[in-house]
Amino acid sequence: MNQAKTLFSIIVPTYNRPEKLAQCLQSFVELEYPRDGFQVIVVNDSTEISVESTISPFQNQLNLTLLTQPNSGPATARNTGAFAAEGKFLVFTDDDCTVGADWLQNLERRFMETPDCLIGGRTVNALQDNIYSTASQQLIDYLYSYYNAIGDRAQFFTSNNFALPAEAFQKIGGFDTTFSLAAGEDREFCFRWLNAGGCAVYRPEVTVYHFHALTLGKFWRQQFNYGRGAFLFGKIISNSGAKGKLQHPSFYLNLLAYPFSHAAGIQKLLIAGLFFVSQAGIAAGLFWEKNKVVEE
Repeated sequence: MNQAKTLFSIIVPTYNRPEKLAQCLQSFVELEYPRDGFQVIVVNDSTEISVESTISPFQNQLNLTLLTQPNSGPATARNTGAFAAEGKFLVFTDDDCTVGADWLQNLERRFMETPDCLIGGRTVNALQDNIYSTASQQLIDYLYSYYNAIGDRAQFFTSNNFALPAEAFQKIGGFDTTFSLAAGEDREFCFRWLNAGGCAVYRPEVTVYHFHALTLGKFWRQQFNYGRGAFLFGKIISNSGAKGKLQHPSFYLNLLAYPFSHAAGIQKLLIAGLFFVSQAGIAAGLFWEKNKVVEE
């Protein structure tokens, strides 16, 4: 591909995780890719918390831009970065992720094959000793196995590892900023992208490593927020006139059985239990958001 113009703009929203952000930026330094082929845009989702001291050691190693906005959530932060980007392709990841050294090489190779598509990669849990982080990632792995079983006809990617043409992102309007939480905005984006006729391909060699430390309380909150996002997603589908469909009961049966074929020993029982907790948390978030709408 012609690299006369910056090929990739990497967008990283961040909020009060300086150590994780530094780790993320260091992984960009270690990318096996020409420095003039990509830029990094960090969007600090806070005017109260400075990240300048975190990013300053990387200013001479990367084509790095820092943007700051009042706390508005990751969807708005990603849009802020994307609409200021110079690259032909936008690449999204999160501040608690690191990337493989061949991340951009693999993306370039895939965009040469499918230049107009949304490309999603694989996310690997980097905290294998944290049972809650492991369960959280296995839930995503199950969704990927379900929605992306045919790699060239994928349907869902998490926003910590996907890329697409910048022009197409702008045309579709970016992320829906009514999603103020890190929950559901990526699902809605993928739905809108596909509904507009876009293609999506899954390429597992495009890999990021996720350092999302969870406790039981944080795991519950994460799943509760997913439920809130799911309610908003359903409302958007309904208001748009698009047809949503209920999952077949086998979807949930297979979900609850998933840990037994993807974990070992006592871990499979613990993760299976957390899968039940996740479904309860999602249901609680749906119920809470529904009641909030009724009260309003």
